[in-house]
Order: sequence, then C-alpha cells, then structure tokens
Amino acid sequence: MRTKKVNFYPGLKKSAYPFTPDDIVCGVDEAGRGPLAGPVFAAAVILHPDRPIEGLRDSKKLSAEKREALAPQIKQYALAWAIAECSHEEIDSINILQATMLAMRRAVEALSTIPTIALIDGNRSPVMQIRCHPIIEGDDKVHAISAASILAKTARDAALVALHELYPQYGFDQHKGYGTAMHLERLREHGACPVHRRSFAPVRATLPISVANTIVGMDMSFDFGEAA
Repeated sequence: MRTKKVNFYPGLKKSAYPFTPDDIVCGVDEAGRGPLAGPVFAAAVILHPDRPIEGLRDSKKLSAEKREALAPQIKQYALAWAIAECSHEEIDSINILQATMLAMRRAVEALSTIPTIALIDGNRSPVMQIRCHPIIEGDDKVHAISAASILAKTARDAALVALHELYPQYGFDQHKGYGTAMHLERLREHGACPVHRRSFAPVRATLPISVANTIVGMDMSFDFGEAA
C-alpha cells in the first residue's frame, strides 16, 4: 500500500516558495500572546517528508480533543520538534512582542536537527542565525507551522491547567488566562496573583497605584486577539 503524499505547503504557490528543495524547513508558531496571565509558548517543527500527518491546520480551528490527538502524532512522526516559553516575568520586562520572538528563537535553537530556514506564522520574524521568512496565516498554509501551532497551544493549555491547581480561584483551567468576562470578574474580586502579567492594562488596573506606576513596559495585549 502506497503512502499518501501530503502537500506540506497548501496555499503557497511553488513559484513563491522562500526555500529550495535542499533546505531543511522548520515551521514556527506561538500560543498565548493575548492572555493576561502565564507564559507565552512557541514551538518549532521539522516534518518528515515520508511520515505525513493527516489533519494538520491552524490549532485555533481545531477542537481541543483534535489538538490533543494530533500533538503526540507530531512528536512521534516529525523529524524534529521543540517547545519553548517566556515567563510572565520576562513578558513584563521586555514586552509581549519581544517575549514572543524570544520564545520562538528558543524553540528553533532547541531543535535536535538544525534547520536552514524557519517559516514563521505572522508578519514578523525573530532575529536568528538562520534565515527566517514570515507568512501571514501560515498556520493554515504550511503544515510545519500548523504542527508548531498545535504543539505550542497544547503545551500552554497544559501549563494553565497546572496553574489552576495553584490558583483555583481564577479558573485558569477554563479560560487559559484569556481576558474573558469570567476571568476579569475573578481578577477584580481577588486581585492579581503572582503569574498575572502586570504590564497588561486589565491586570495593572487592579494593582495599588504606587505599584502600577512603577511598572515599566508597554501593554501590547490589544494587538493579539486570539481565541481561547
């Protein structure tokens, strides 16, 4: 029985490929730029051309059950994969955009196979020693980015479920740190906990004025409206 071949780059014309057949291509994506709490995660994936994975697409367009089913397949069949993060302290220190770029770079640098080019979801790329190429909506156009999206999302969701065990009053297991009505209500009721991002306006608003005024960093949470 012949193995079904999968187009690794649906939505990309071959004439527009930013790489050659000799390149080792990794896909990179993040999860958790918009939430008010917890780290931002990034993943990098180099898919194996002879071990296709069915059902890869933007993690936000998949159910939680489908993501959880695909994540172990990606880890089993990919040529290489890595997951990295930037903590809430780093986010508050360098801002969410720079923390996202840093998490992406950490993920790529952690790969067991060194890629020659990284395809990044979005319109910005981190500074790295290898070539980078941003692709808008890349998580639905490049399977390696889709796979990275799934690994980053499932890893971050698991981290927020773990944080729920430490801070159950906020419901992190339900909203995963995003600024839902429930989360904002709990934030107003209980104040910020140690893992809340103090540079984000809704969190900063709950802090004493003397503390809020000392926070350095730009609140960029409004730039990244992700679904939970």
